[in-house]
Amino acid sequence: MTIDFKKAGRVKEPALPITEIEHSAFCKSEDELPAKPLLDEIKVNIRWQKIPVKYLHLTAEELDQRLHHAREKLGKRVIILGHHYQREEVIKYADFQGDSYLLSQQAASQPEAEYIIFCGVHFMAETARILCSPHQRVILPNITAGCSMADMAPTGDVLDAWDDLEEVLGGGSIVPITYMNSTAEIKALCGRNGGIVCTSSSAPSAFEWAFERGERVLFLPDQHLGRNTGLKIGIDLDDMIVWSPFKRLGGHTPERIKSAKVILWQGHCSVHTRFTARQIEAARQRYPDIKVIVHPECTMETVQAADMDGSTEVIRKTINEAAPGSQWAVGTEISLVNRLAKNNPDKVVFCLDPIVCPCSTMYRIHPAYLSWVLDGLLAGEVVNEIKVDGETMKYAHTALERMLQVK
Repeated sequence: MTIDFKKAGRVKEPALPITEIEHSAFCKSEDELPAKPLLDEIKVNIRWQKIPVKYLHLTAEELDQRLHHAREKLGKRVIILGHHYQREEVIKYADFQGDSYLLSQQAASQPEAEYIIFCGVHFMAETARILCSPHQRVILPNITAGCSMADMAPTGDVLDAWDDLEEVLGGGSIVPITYMNSTAEIKALCGRNGGIVCTSSSAPSAFEWAFERGERVLFLPDQHLGRNTGLKIGIDLDDMIVWSPFKRLGGHTPERIKSAKVILWQGHCSVHTRFTARQIEAARQRYPDIKVIVHPECTMETVQAADMDGSTEVIRKTINEAAPGSQWAVGTEISLVNRLAKNNPDKVVFCLDPIVCPCSTMYRIHPAYLSWVLDGLLAGEVVNEIKVDGETMKYAHTALERMLQVK
């Protein structure tokens, strides 16, 4: 086969998404993340959605009064979804709390609600839009709340890679899998090309499903979850390669691509790659009886050094059901870890990372933004509505349905 290298593996200048560059904006050395008026928080030099000035100065108590008033007036017309990584002063207003897909399912099960306010990030609100009824309208309180991992797999780059892979391998020999933390367009690409969506819990089942249908897997967008999953189902490291969107043919020869079983997109989670095997070693020195649990988005070295790994739901369930007096070092987002520590006072629960770094995009869902969108609904105005076009919704839904079939 002759490869057209002018087309194949288009070379681009390496560039980090702005959401990745902004990740460390809220990192602190203290354990607590105190609530502040939005005016104080927007002094952090990152992108913030503009909001009416009157909301900038409101104290936590004033916002609480406004939010309770709006909820009372709107009643069952509105449901609020709160992702586990949300700050405590936002999560307290949530009707449902959970992982992104679980929250979208819960919203879809409430057809009487006209408005779904998703306190999470953009791809989560898109998934809710795909699963909810046509009459329901999905709102993201702060439109700048994106996801650096999802942003590392822009549609154009993935389409280029898919074309290159099909040219090298031929059609039908590779099955795309995308993690839930991806845009609706990437989910649709998988649905359109015989692929599937997965959660961190269902990733092993998705891999097995894919290998029943093709010789290779393209896993998007988190290389670490893909690598850790591949190892769990018995795939050797030598059979996995990382595809760089900034290099010709992802940085590989056609022969190397043909020899691979798993092609991992070069993406990662800004939160979970902060956790290291060295931090685990330090925790074990401080607490000889410590149990270490981390998210599978962590690096391979971190996952292998931990006692166990699992999704946020697995982490919550494991610690909540653990014996009193047990000790837990946790490798996931600090807002969830703090909540677990608060809800389990009979246990030692702390974050592996000594520097407190909340998810910087989740952290942009300040109560002032929630108040703003609720006040808009009271006035008959919908702000920050998340929409997905019909074609994208159709194929993204196909990929999500396949995920449900293999769980």
